[in-house]
Amino acid sequence: MPSFSEEELHEEELPKEELSTEDAEPSFADLLESYSSKITRNIEVGNRISGRIISIGKDSIFLDTGTQIDGVANRADLLNSNGEFPYVIGDIVELYVVSVKEDEIRLSKAISGSGDNTLLIEAYHNAIPVNGKVIEQCKGGFNIDIHHTRAFCPISQMDVSHIENPELFIGQSFDFLILQFEERGRNIVVSRRELLKQDMDSKKELFLEKLSVGSVCTGRVARIMPYGAFVELIPGLSGLVPISEISWSHIEKPEDVLSPDDTIQVVVTSMQPRPEDDPKIALSIKQVLDNPWSHISDQFHAGDRVKGKITRLAPFGAFVELAPGIDGLVHLSEISYTQRVNRPEDFLRPGESVFVLIKEIDLLKKRISLSIKDAEGDPWMDVPEKYKTGQTLEGMIQKREKWGYIVTLEPGIVGILPLSRIRSSGQPSAMDSLKPGRAMTVVIDEIKLAERRITLRLDAPEDDNWQQYSPQKSSQPVGTFGDKLQQALDLAKSK
Repeated sequence: MPSFSEEELHEEELPKEELSTEDAEPSFADLLESYSSKITRNIEVGNRISGRIISIGKDSIFLDTGTQIDGVANRADLLNSNGEFPYVIGDIVELYVVSVKEDEIRLSKAISGSGDNTLLIEAYHNAIPVNGKVIEQCKGGFNIDIHHTRAFCPISQMDVSHIENPELFIGQSFDFLILQFEERGRNIVVSRRELLKQDMDSKKELFLEKLSVGSVCTGRVARIMPYGAFVELIPGLSGLVPISEISWSHIEKPEDVLSPDDTIQVVVTSMQPRPEDDPKIALSIKQVLDNPWSHISDQFHAGDRVKGKITRLAPFGAFVELAPGIDGLVHLSEISYTQRVNRPEDFLRPGESVFVLIKEIDLLKKRISLSIKDAEGDPWMDVPEKYKTGQTLEGMIQKREKWGYIVTLEPGIVGILPLSRIRSSGQPSAMDSLKPGRAMTVVIDEIKLAERRITLRLDAPEDDNWQQYSPQKSSQPVGTFGDKLQQALDLAKSK
């Protein structure tokens, strides 16, 4: 093993000792101290900073403030409304800097627990919240006790929304922001609304970052208007559900389906940015639900006779709901075989249950054509069996026209009595005394089924009493209508 003299050993170590200090790199400790000192100098009383919890004690918690000095906060200051401590090591919390010392940065949600006005002045100038208790209601607001100092909170500054019951705030403690500090603390005005608004704006900003078209949210019905409902997604942020997006079924008024404070699910259908304001948000309730038209082929078919409910009337017909979200139209011409319909409201009313026959289903246009008269049956189907040419029967004058009379033979079946047939009866002058509603004896002269037309004539008997009812001449009864006709004739005879 080679040996070295003291001179040689000294020569070996000499180059290391002669290294220039300018070439040496700064140590990690030096860099950390320099960086931490710089950050510490930027932290000032009143700053709101985010800190990571690094230790949780019985009375205090310690946070990493991003500097060489840890932050300290009272554990009791971070309890929730149930008196529980909801945080664990590693959680990030936002707190205010209430003091900065060489070995400690004191953090808090709000200044509390001291009667020193110096802290209140500091809180006022640095916009640090202070904790106070609502003592009593006074003219225009509330008296607040802050560190044994009286302050005033206007009623408009106690909450972000209108206060219906001010007495509910008495005895409760809240955080306030000092808006005015005058006369050495004898005139202090505070606001809770400002802190609530700041918190709402912060949460709203985070919420909007994640919100997009198609997002499904749970909201609260805040306000109902004739054109829709405003739904609060989070405090301070609402969207509108138009009346057409409330339900797959047709509704006349939103309040028929919704009530204030209802909790509902909605989907965002559009978001329109607005300068210096929250975006305009359109919502839908029905699109969260299953579209009933996607299963209509399993429920309904053309030719089905079903029961529905009339939802609304229009000049051209009536809309009938067959199932929630599935409506069909009964056109004017499809309401009745027995009567001429000029206005749907003369025969139908909203909310009424009716039987309808499905005539056609158009899946692409989402339209269903319905018929009430076909569901009830066509009285003309029995005409060939019930009526014959030459048959004598009783009718009732329905209407007088220039060309003659319209005579009702039974509900849904009318005949026409031309003037030419009256003149040939031998008693044309007697017709002048007949008015609508009077009964008369007629003879079927002609039946045209294709045209749904029955032509009548008079058959004057030998005693010329053609207005008198003759039962033996009726070849066929006409059901309940015949009973009513008989009553009318008996009444006419008694007169």
